[in-house]
Amino acid sequence: MELPPTHHTPFHFTEGEVLLIDKPLTWTSFDVVQKIRNAIKPQKVKVGHAGTLDPLATGLLILCTGKFTKRIEEFQAQEKEYTGTITLGATTPSYDLEREIDQRFDISGITNEMIAETAASFVGEIEQIPPAHSAVKIDGERVYEKARRGEIVNIKSRIVQIREFEVVSIALPDVEFRVVCSKGTYIRSLAHDFGKVMGNGGHLSSLRRTKSGNFQVENAWQVADLVKHIRETKAAAND
Repeated sequence: MELPPTHHTPFHFTEGEVLLIDKPLTWTSFDVVQKIRNAIKPQKVKVGHAGTLDPLATGLLILCTGKFTKRIEEFQAQEKEYTGTITLGATTPSYDLEREIDQRFDISGITNEMIAETAASFVGEIEQIPPAHSAVKIDGERVYEKARRGEIVNIKSRIVQIREFEVVSIALPDVEFRVVCSKGTYIRSLAHDFGKVMGNGGHLSSLRRTKSGNFQVENAWQVADLVKHIRETKAAAND
C-alpha cells in the first residue's frame, strides 16, 4: 500500500490528508477529531479517524480528511502494535482503570515463568469477547452506554490474531508488554483474559498504540503543535 505523506505544507484538506496524531491521555478519539475540525474551519471538510483509542490509552491515532476519508476502512484494517501494562491481582468491570477494582487476588504464587508461558499461549488465533465497556454496537447502541446504565449485555465473541506477545519486564503486580495484533483486538480483554488464564485476575493499567500498518507514533503530531501549524499555515496563505 502506497502511503501518503504525513508532514508537509501547504495542507490540502479537501483533496485529502492523512494526519498522524499522538492522542493525549483522557482524550476521546472524537475529541481529537473535533479539535482538528475546528482548527480547519471555516473550511467545511470531512474529518474522521481510522480506529478508536480508548480515553485511557495514548498513542497513534490516524485522522483522514476530505477524499481520504474513503480510505479509513483500509487504514483500520492494518495490523497494530501496542505497548502497555497489565496489573495482576485485581479485576475491574471495564478491564482497565475506567472503573474501580471489583475483585482482588493473591499473587504470591506467580512466577516469571508462569507469566512468560501465559503470554506465549495467546500467540496465534484466539477467541475474544470485547469488554462490556466498549464501543461495540448492539441494536444500534454502543454497549458502554448500556453497561453504564447497569444493563446486562451479551457480546458475541470474535476471532482475532495475536502475532507477537512480548513480556518486556516484570515488577509484580505489573507486567510490561508489547503486542502485535490484528484489527479488532481489544487489549483490555487480552489483559483480563491473561489474568484469568493464570488462575488470577488482571486488568489493563496503561496502553499506548505505537504502530498501525506502516505508520508509527514517532512520526505523529502532538495535538497542540498540529493545531498551531494549521492556523499558522492558514494565516500565511491569507497574507
